[in-house]
Amino acid sequence: MEKAELGKILRIDEKKEEVARINEAMSDPSFWNDQEKSKVLSQKLAALNSVINKFDATNSQADLAELEKEALYSDEYDSLNCILSIHAGAGGTEAQDWAMMLERMFLKFSERLDYKATLLEQSDGEEAGIKSATVKIEGHNAYGNFKSESGVHRLVRISPFDADKARHTSFALVEVIPEFEELGDVEINDKDLKIDVFRASGHGGQSVNTTDSAVRLTHLPTKITVCVQNERSQIQNRETALKILKARIKKIQIEEQKKKEAEIKGGRVSAEWGNQIRSYVLQPYQQVKDHRTDFESSNPVGVLDGDLDGFVQSYLKWQRKDK
Repeated sequence: MEKAELGKILRIDEKKEEVARINEAMSDPSFWNDQEKSKVLSQKLAALNSVINKFDATNSQADLAELEKEALYSDEYDSLNCILSIHAGAGGTEAQDWAMMLERMFLKFSERLDYKATLLEQSDGEEAGIKSATVKIEGHNAYGNFKSESGVHRLVRISPFDADKARHTSFALVEVIPEFEELGDVEINDKDLKIDVFRASGHGGQSVNTTDSAVRLTHLPTKITVCVQNERSQIQNRETALKILKARIKKIQIEEQKKKEAEIKGGRVSAEWGNQIRSYVLQPYQQVKDHRTDFESSNPVGVLDGDLDGFVQSYLKWQRKDK
């Protein structure tokens, strides 16, 4: 690949503009008052400068090959933070335990990438596991590294909850959306919102469970539901929930537009969230297989401990070929 072509794919000019914006923000003394925000932006600045510096210094095929890995994260929203939600499928305790295993896997993967993960909401299962959970993941290319996880995840194992030691199949749905920097184009009428407040509980809510601070928003036209309970203030939880709701609506609008464009071009439509994307088999053999890319691992224990790099890289390459 030629350097000029790689520069367009990497959006080097856009990255330089973003670096200038971050440097300008950092020149304001008040910027450093918010330590969490300043830390995240500082990490983003370092990541952007790393790519720019590598590109500017590139003068060999070996250098270009290294940069081509970064070019896998060239989609418009790949560099953004993301919101990841997990929903247990039908099957009660089995599915809820599987949802909790996936939550742990994603948190471990986030740790490997040195990302910040914040649990926004978690609904615990009656006996074990979780019914649902929502996590905000912050770091450079967070969406690019987690977008491959959107879809239905299938687990086959000998159930630890079955006295007969029978083999069970469980399902969980994972949704991943970018934390869009601009949501002004998404309008939601108050009459289209159902707002419920309740007492926060479980992880993320234990310190605030003496007041009705948790908020659940339901967008009636789309039936999208968002719940947030990690903040002390009901107002803060409502603001966060509304932002996530707008992001989900925007993601749907983008996917619908891509689908129309693909149909016009005659191309393959990307997998919808409702499709099974990956199977994790623990018995009678050991294997994790992605059904989109055919990437496999014979080490499900390692995968469930957060070793998702192979699956992510194969997905990004597969996605790039599909364009």
